[in-house]
Amino acid sequence: MRDINFKDAKILIVDDKQSNIDILTSMLEIENYKNVEYTTDPYKVEELMSSFQPDLILLDLIMPGLTGFDILEIIKLKKMNSIFSDNFTPVLVLTADLGTENKQKVLAGGAKDFIMKPFDIIEVSLRIKNLLETKYFYQLLKSRNMFLEEKIIEFLKIKDEWFR
Repeated sequence: MRDINFKDAKILIVDDKQSNIDILTSMLEIENYKNVEYTTDPYKVEELMSSFQPDLILLDLIMPGLTGFDILEIIKLKKMNSIFSDNFTPVLVLTADLGTENKQKVLAGGAKDFIMKPFDIIEVSLRIKNLLETKYFYQLLKSRNMFLEEKIIEFLKIKDEWFR
């Protein structure tokens, strides 16, 4: 399989601690990711999702005000009420507190993966690449399905005209 370049992917980081954002943005910069936005204010996530339209969200779980759980719920509601409801935006949860109950709650809430803080930079990098690859294949499959649907419609029109 050819190596796919994800360096233009849009990555949104949401963490209330600037030091965590600094670590992640430095790692992404070293990895040559070009489109990275971040916020320490969880109340800005919905606005950033609309304006930035991220391909991947790196989300802290424990934050004051809105928690990561709240943000997962906002993402789910936004997806349900959007014309882009079939869009796939994976969420990677980064947290220091992830007991069994919270793991289940995070995954049930729509996160696609999680990693414990303090995190290993290489592991985070690999998980980011894996989630971006998953998104790429989702979009590829969606595009091919749309192409096939168009061909089926064309075939049915031709078949209908032939039988007239």
